[in-house]
Amino acid sequence: MNARKKVAFYTLGCKLNFSETSTIARSFKEEGFDRVDFTESADIYVINTCSVTENADKRFKTIVKQAQKKNPDAFVAAVGCYAQLKPQELADVHGVDLVLGATEKFKITDYLNDLSKNDFGEVHSCEIEDADFYVGSYSIGDRTRAFLKVQDGCDYKCTYCTIPLARGISRSDELENVLKNAKEISEKNIKEIVLTGVNIGDYGKGEFGNKKHEHTFSELVEALDTVEGIERLRISSIEPNLLKNDTIDFVSKSRTFVPHFHIPLQSGSNTILKLMRRRYLRELYVDRVNKIKEVMPHACIGVDVIVGFPGETDELFLETYNFLNTLDISYLHVFTYSERDNTVAADMDGVVPKNVRSKRSKMLRGLSVKLRRAFYESQLNTTREVLFESENKEGYIHGFTENYVKVKAPWNPELVNTLHRVELTHIDDDGLVRFEFVKELV
Repeated sequence: MNARKKVAFYTLGCKLNFSETSTIARSFKEEGFDRVDFTESADIYVINTCSVTENADKRFKTIVKQAQKKNPDAFVAAVGCYAQLKPQELADVHGVDLVLGATEKFKITDYLNDLSKNDFGEVHSCEIEDADFYVGSYSIGDRTRAFLKVQDGCDYKCTYCTIPLARGISRSDELENVLKNAKEISEKNIKEIVLTGVNIGDYGKGEFGNKKHEHTFSELVEALDTVEGIERLRISSIEPNLLKNDTIDFVSKSRTFVPHFHIPLQSGSNTILKLMRRRYLRELYVDRVNKIKEVMPHACIGVDVIVGFPGETDELFLETYNFLNTLDISYLHVFTYSERDNTVAADMDGVVPKNVRSKRSKMLRGLSVKLRRAFYESQLNTTREVLFESENKEGYIHGFTENYVKVKAPWNPELVNTLHRVELTHIDDDGLVRFEFVKELV
């Protein structure tokens, strides 16, 4: 009897990539493979790549080396965004046997007739125009939460971004299928679902293979709120111009959607926003933050921001810094601009020196610490509901409130994947919040 083949996965990049890796992993299971950890010896290693930052490119080579160390004869396949953008570059990395682009990655098991090592990487990569069909997916990273993909691709043409080149046009999952996947997740006793996509506010476009919106993002949110068995739904990143008042109002009264929004800003300077070809100005961003806080004063608002974009002078950077400092927001995700091939921004004038980019990044990271601290302090002495995680970190269990305050308590395995009402009492030395359990009224 043949021993079952083993497959291991490594995912770089975003939540969407994690949900897609899970879907690819399920297709291997159906073909009779056993999934093992990437640190173990496997017959095939699949690396799901990302192209958003420079580091992701460099890390790929390191990960291939790690796989080869575990099993020099293993078959190594690369899929994902970087595999679509620069397939030959990945194929040329020593040890890589197969590179699959945007449309091929979900059919990976079709390419595995023979797992013997190739002398060179074999590339199957489509023209990105062919990436026009939708594959629904979801990932279960731990027992606590799952990432549910509802949309893929992007029709926006931001000047710094390669995602439209890597993932193709905006397209969506059919509403019926999203609800089916959500139901499947809820039946696995997972308490929280995070909605993901490349541009989820654009949901509904291409849902039936055309560019017309059959459903809106608001309709998706309202439909998901009715799925039995889900305790919490969280919207991941959504563009400010696509986050409408009706969605905000609905979330404020929703049974399952939590008061937590992550809204990319990218720059607090209208001059830079125009150079980036973003589809809004800072005034709209202020309006979105004010609307959220008006109906959900306790809501957590996270912000993406890019520093060092071409043309960002010291004055324009300070405009961003001061803008963020006056907004009622909770934390920042700071990205240092890096040039990407085949983007408009790569050829722009006014290149910001790397050391200046790095200094600006540090300043905004410092501001983020301050904003998060102020938000946590504003939540002390309030009663919240915490979902506890499954990891024992140095004798502590961590969890998140519905509005994304991170709490800690001495490790107790009985709390894993359970929801509890707590009163937030004080902030610990490491910046996390301590609490007391609230006795439920019988």
